[in-house]
Amino acid sequence: MELYTAAYSSASFRVRIALNLKGLPYGARAVNLGKGEHLGPQYGAVNPQGLVPALRTDGALLTQSIAIMEYLEETQPEPPLLPRDALGRARVRSLSLLVACEIHPLNNLRARQYLKNVLQLPEQAQTDWYCHWIRDGLAKLEAELAEGASAGKFCHGDRPTMADCCLVPQIFNARRFRCDTAHAPTVMRVFDQCMKLDAFDRAQPARQPDVD
Repeated sequence: MELYTAAYSSASFRVRIALNLKGLPYGARAVNLGKGEHLGPQYGAVNPQGLVPALRTDGALLTQSIAIMEYLEETQPEPPLLPRDALGRARVRSLSLLVACEIHPLNNLRARQYLKNVLQLPEQAQTDWYCHWIRDGLAKLEAELAEGASAGKFCHGDRPTMADCCLVPQIFNARRFRCDTAHAPTVMRVFDQCMKLDAFDRAQPARQPDVD
């Protein structure tokens, strides 16, 4: 397997965690987002979406982090990223999408570049935008995780799932932009638990060869 990835890409980070959790070796192909390599013709020929991650496997190219993790789960079911029961799987998917669809798109590189280059917002206003949506999203995630029915060491129960793969990169981003996370103690407890595991630690930006 070959993963097109970027150190600070949250979506790439999710897939790196998932691959590590499943013990799947892969070759990393760095795409420099800062230099706009994802928008150039060379990467465009690989992935017309111009986004990372992309995973080349079994003669095909897979895109979008959630779809990639679902593929890994279907083809390499052990250890599982989703619970065995239907309700548990639905909950983990819901938590994953809360991060991947409700928080991350408002704060990703494209959104931040639009705020800066097109709307020409001052730097403080850009930071305020970023942290506002972090606070809003983490408050929703906190409410879900603090609800006791499915509480455990991780987002769902006592083993990491796809939801944890999504949560951890979002907290790294929040810290990178110095957003307060004190209002989400359960989220942060889960984050700390995840970071005790080698699969999460090895996937973090500082451990990637293309970190700048």
